[in-house]
Amino acid sequence: MVDLEAVGGAATGGLIAGTFERPAGKAGEPHNACADCGTQTIGPFCHNCGNAAHVHRTLLHLGEELLHGVMHFDSRTWRTLPLLAFRPGRLTREWCQGKRTRYVSPLAIFLFTMFVMFMLLSYAPEPKESTIGRQAVATADLARRNTEVAEARAALKAAPPEARAAAEIALKAAQANQAKASARIGDTPKAAEVDGWQEELASDARSGQLGFSTGSKKLDEKIQHKLENPELALYKLQQTFYKFSFLLIPISIPFVALLFVWKRGFTLYDHGVFVLYSLTFMSLLAMVVAICGRIGGVTAGLAVALTPFVVPLHMYYQLQGAYGLRTLSALWRTWFLLVFCSIALVFFLLAILWLNMA
Repeated sequence: MVDLEAVGGAATGGLIAGTFERPAGKAGEPHNACADCGTQTIGPFCHNCGNAAHVHRTLLHLGEELLHGVMHFDSRTWRTLPLLAFRPGRLTREWCQGKRTRYVSPLAIFLFTMFVMFMLLSYAPEPKESTIGRQAVATADLARRNTEVAEARAALKAAPPEARAAAEIALKAAQANQAKASARIGDTPKAAEVDGWQEELASDARSGQLGFSTGSKKLDEKIQHKLENPELALYKLQQTFYKFSFLLIPISIPFVALLFVWKRGFTLYDHGVFVLYSLTFMSLLAMVVAICGRIGGVTAGLAVALTPFVVPLHMYYQLQGAYGLRTLSALWRTWFLLVFCSIALVFFLLAILWLNMA
């Protein structure tokens, strides 16, 4: 099912990204004066307000404006993306040095990536569940039900006379669940009827089998409500993750700054550009891995196997190129950056959970 709210929000982000870039100024109907402020023009743009000096009034250009505004699809994208993937240090350094007309800005490309990610993941088909996967889930479920039966028998044996009736009912319910789980093993007609984890979790939450206490009655009630509706809770968590993905930026910048606290010549702006381009690449990588995972087979295995090597390698080359570091200096900073990224990710996930619970 297509997540229209996520797509709409991502499209809005793409439109916001378009405001950070200037129009391409392709030839159209010529004017000697700016159509916006009336200033005499001597080039493709008005030197007073920046408006394009040529007025486009064709249906084809309307489509071009749509692509440019929503997806920011111009030549700068093709120059930026290859550098982001293979020369991230050069891209970061040149942007910080002021060479910006040839590249998409860090914030714009970050928003662009969010748009593409949520569009593709919303429309990508779900992978077909294999027989081996179904049997693995069924086997794990049977093991859990066997444990429940053993615990129910122990509780019945230790129960006082006044509680034996309730203990016997609990044992019968556990045995019924055990028989149902056992029927899903093998080639029986019910073997493919493996309930999803959402139904199992919701059922256990409603029956009170998930006993927990945080010390706050109000928080316990919220958690209980979300466990009873796991699909809705997961949807809201996904929406919160998308809407507050920008929090990764202020969370990450201080950690990068710590790596260069004694090194002069770099500002928080430089670190912010580094973080934006790095997050953009990681988002693109996550999108590629997710798509490969949906394809399955060797493609999925290869993507997952290469990811632990691609991430530190990209960080190393971006650090080395952006900050002009030597090999050893870039290596130890890469190691610490990986640790800092893990800490920043934990902070971000805690913030997302807190916002989702609030």
